[in-house]
Amino acid sequence: MLQYTLRRFLGMIPLLLLISVVVFFLAKMMPGDPFAGEINPSNTNPQYIEEMREKLGYNDPIIVQYGRWVGKFIQGDFGKSTVYKKPAAEIIAQRIPNTIFLALTSLVFTYIFAFFMGMYAGRKPYTLGDNLIATYNYLALAIPSFVAGIVAIYFFSFKLGWFPFSGSVGVGIGEGTWGYYMSRMHHVLLPALILGLMGTASYTQFLRNDIIENSRKDFVRTARAKGTKESKIYNKHILRNSIIPIITFLGFDVATLISGAVITETIFTYPGIGALFLESVGRRDYAVMMSITMLLSFLTLFGNLIADILYGVVDPRIRLD
Repeated sequence: MLQYTLRRFLGMIPLLLLISVVVFFLAKMMPGDPFAGEINPSNTNPQYIEEMREKLGYNDPIIVQYGRWVGKFIQGDFGKSTVYKKPAAEIIAQRIPNTIFLALTSLVFTYIFAFFMGMYAGRKPYTLGDNLIATYNYLALAIPSFVAGIVAIYFFSFKLGWFPFSGSVGVGIGEGTWGYYMSRMHHVLLPALILGLMGTASYTQFLRNDIIENSRKDFVRTARAKGTKESKIYNKHILRNSIIPIITFLGFDVATLISGAVITETIFTYPGIGALFLESVGRRDYAVMMSITMLLSFLTLFGNLIADILYGVVDPRIRLD
């Protein structure tokens, strides 16, 4: 297991380098220039502008610029935001806790709803309840998350007033107090519910199909022939085997939820790295945009590794050599 993990980690390095090449050159191909945000905007002297371009390295060959960016990135220097005039790492670090909190909360909702709906649909297939769950799954897969978010804000925030429609904490609440944590939970519930419920459909369907498939296998027939209670057969034999693919999805969720939060955070004006990413694209904040892209790429590769390791842990038939 350890050797496999180390090999996979080493295999991530060339992939990340390749991704860095794509990210850097795509950023260079975008319209606009980050140089304008790094100089004094009131000084329009052509000589000053040319001197600053030379000083900041914008006149260097593109390969030299890429090598300099990668070298600094490896050392933890992600560049400076041309919008906030702060290091990009500092800005991202301020937003990441909100995104992680949103992702974990939505993950809890996803697994709770998927577990109970998938288990019910698998134990009672082709019934009215199963058909209703299937209808919900199709709607959740078909409706875009931004549409669901707008509808949720309209009904639950504007009409009913149950949830706030923006921000991550109430105005004027002192950090570290009980009211502060309750306010944070209150603000995250609605976007987390939308993000979680819209992602429940595929998990529910996978669990349902696995339960139905496992219920027809020989070891289940043998257990029934021995007079084992039906509840014990489902809870101990069928569910234990059916839950394996759901557990392995946890690794993929690491990146999926954070990247999926881009739209959700923007709709709910939730200050996370998803909203920061779209803002950096719109305002040509290249350092922040490229840093977040590399972060999401790393999380995707790391999530795949976690999924493979979890599969080997929960299924003893699989050995990772």
